[in-house]
Amino acid sequence: MSLKKNILDFTKEELEKEITPKFRVKQIFNWIYQKYIFDFEKMSNLPKNLREDLKNSFSIDIPKIVNKETSKDGSIKYLFSLKDLHTVEAVLLPMKKEEYDENGKLLQHARYTICVSSQVGCKVGCSFCLTAKGGFSRDLTPGEIVGQVLAIKVDKNIEANRRVNIVYMGMGEPLDNLDNVSKAIRIFSDENGLSIGPRRQTISTSGLAPKIKKLGDMNLGVLLAISLHAVDDKLREELMPINKAYNIETVIKAVKEFPIDQRKRVMFEYLIIKDLNDDIKSAKKLVKLLNGIKSKVNLILFNPYPGSPYKRPEIEKVKNFQKYLLDHGVLCTIRESKGLDISAACGQLKEKNLQS
Repeated sequence: MSLKKNILDFTKEELEKEITPKFRVKQIFNWIYQKYIFDFEKMSNLPKNLREDLKNSFSIDIPKIVNKETSKDGSIKYLFSLKDLHTVEAVLLPMKKEEYDENGKLLQHARYTICVSSQVGCKVGCSFCLTAKGGFSRDLTPGEIVGQVLAIKVDKNIEANRRVNIVYMGMGEPLDNLDNVSKAIRIFSDENGLSIGPRRQTISTSGLAPKIKKLGDMNLGVLLAISLHAVDDKLREELMPINKAYNIETVIKAVKEFPIDQRKRVMFEYLIIKDLNDDIKSAKKLVKLLNGIKSKVNLILFNPYPGSPYKRPEIEKVKNFQKYLLDHGVLCTIRESKGLDISAACGQLKEKNLQS
């Protein structure tokens, strides 16, 4: 007997080739992604014979939450177990809180960003990242990526019509699993599903230059974030061995050719580590490097973990770094550190679970 296929792995167009009539697929999408019903038997507007066929051919595999930690700032780190018992992490970041007037009337809904994983482990091997310590096991399927968001929305009771932002920035290198990630982007975007448009989705990459070009050629409309972290190849190679294959110059060239919405910018993630890349000399080099790119720099203070040789920088030095960039025409923000009191950095919760 053949194994059942996870229905979350399929785009609507793919399911329409397997299920007739086509309008039934829209109904199935509605049940799963808008009503959070994960049992074919409960899809009451489907004919009984179709429900039987679906049960025989498909499963609805939602990753199982095996651990979660909640920060005092509202961030939640999830550890999920997959069908083969591998584990991956995702993080829910509250961006704006619900606001009410004096009469209790809702003025503003809460807004969230969800960081999802794209692989079990990672091949890139960045020296500052705990995920790399566990090695690489396999790529996630589109359904395993989509399932992380579904599981979190259900767990936090976030209504289907409440849009979230998605960042492919959890465990793994998204462009190393581009086929499945691009399919997840299309599934997320479907108006009959979660309806999370491409402009609400950001792919964060360590800089696989050929894959940046391939992603650009797909013209999916997603935003791009580059994990730069250093302004010279020597330091970047120490932090990110991938730089030996795709150095800074190669990455910048690929970014300049990437199609970006005129109203949007390419994000450059810059992890600030004490006494390594937090000086004004580095800021000067960064300004020069980004010349000609419609960019935004996101300064990230290193999130320490046991055994790491790197230290968190002093906030004053970070502010001086930011001021230099702003004074020289580079849009720059300091990412508000979330989850410092929990295992928020990639790989921390998984590592903690393995040790317990």
